[in-house]
Amino acid sequence: MAKVKKAPRPKAQAPKGFRDYFGAEVTERAEMLQKIAGVYHRYGFDALESSAVETVEALGKFLPDVDRPNEGVFAWQEDDDADWLALRYDLTAPLARVYAQNRNDLPTPYRRYAMGPVWRNEKPGPGRYRQFYQCDADTVGAGSVAADAEICAMLSDTLEVVGIERGDYIVRVNNRKVLNGVMEVCGIAGDDKEAERGIVLRAIDKLDRLGEDGVRLLLGEGRKDESGDYTKGAGLSAEQAEIVMGFMSAKRESGAATAARLSELVKGSVIGEAGVSELLTIAELLEAQGYGSDRIEIDPSVVRGLGYYTGPVFEAELTFEIQDEKGRPRNFGSVAGGGRYDDLVKRFTGQEVPATGVSIGVDRLLAALQMKGRLESHSVGPVVVTVMDKNRMADYQTMVSELRNAGIRAEVYLGNPKNFGNQLKYADKRNSPIAIIEGGDEKENGVIQIKDLILGAKIAESATLEEWKDRPSQYEVPRGDLVAKVREILESQA
Repeated sequence: MAKVKKAPRPKAQAPKGFRDYFGAEVTERAEMLQKIAGVYHRYGFDALESSAVETVEALGKFLPDVDRPNEGVFAWQEDDDADWLALRYDLTAPLARVYAQNRNDLPTPYRRYAMGPVWRNEKPGPGRYRQFYQCDADTVGAGSVAADAEICAMLSDTLEVVGIERGDYIVRVNNRKVLNGVMEVCGIAGDDKEAERGIVLRAIDKLDRLGEDGVRLLLGEGRKDESGDYTKGAGLSAEQAEIVMGFMSAKRESGAATAARLSELVKGSVIGEAGVSELLTIAELLEAQGYGSDRIEIDPSVVRGLGYYTGPVFEAELTFEIQDEKGRPRNFGSVAGGGRYDDLVKRFTGQEVPATGVSIGVDRLLAALQMKGRLESHSVGPVVVTVMDKNRMADYQTMVSELRNAGIRAEVYLGNPKNFGNQLKYADKRNSPIAIIEGGDEKENGVIQIKDLILGAKIAESATLEEWKDRPSQYEVPRGDLVAKVREILESQA
């Protein structure tokens, strides 16, 4: 009889492109989300939480670098004749569905913000994951570019509130109508040129990563990357490609000079000239509110890769220098982007509904703050009540209850209490600030021992024996003073 093979044990590893987040990281993200939500709320936006799963039809064909609706997303079909479902790849496409479904009950304009994870079935890389957090704010139903200007101002305020100093970022603004005018001038404006336009948009959007030479290859026949993967190009002639490259290099010293250069490039294109006019209006509105070119500027190189943008587009870039995985210096890059998408809701209603919004990449923003040293790399753990006698667990639970009722984070050690040293090692691993000790003698005398673990660690690192004796890190206090003494020590540690 053949021996039955045991099923192999599953590997204890996260799927490729995904990762786990632990205590300090989760806390830092939650604090950042709260700060961002505070700015959004101050600007008059209301919270919305929509489903993480949408129909592929509702999500649409708007993912970057893909041509089919269920490519680039995590999608499945429950039955052969059922709709395809997918995890959302952003928070904007679900908003269009929500607004179309509930438009009769929502105010116009509808101003909402949303926060949560999104999923993209794309090739992962260093710092590039298939699941990541976004924070969006959108105004639906406002056709005025004043709504776009407001989004740019709010984005600037948000970056500063979370800890990005002025001078370390710039919000760059462009208009897809200007680019459409450029495409019209260079002869790729018709419906039969939709594929070529999509490749051009994605190529321009990769300027920072690929440089001018890489973009030229994508505008032409195509490009092979370092791994050997080949990306098909737009097939433009050298003359056509030169017009597009001229658009990308149109930025001048001032917004007015940049707009003048763009006007030259789109001369004769109605939509292109309208885009330039909108850019000038946005610049004027922002200047009136005190947002100068040191914070927000017109930059023709911003196009955004998604195909649903129809007007102004914007991107927040962090300008301080970091080193890449090969040790080469480079700017940190983009942490947020958005724009106007007047046709997205139309897919559901048949009627054009103007909309504009922004999305902030929380994980990249957290990484930036970490690199700038503006985030603590650890979180403070709970006060640990040690167990000296397992038969007196009720006493220890009473202590921890008193601490919690006083608003102090605390826990009883629930491992094997046999080795007291292991309890202190546990407290160290938890980054606990204080350990509480009550053995039989302490119980009999009505006292407790309170050990300041933070001070103790500092003394152990640098103090002489005499200093150590003069600076005790363990205190004996009456049992009734538990909460007061713990609070006193925590305040001294802050």
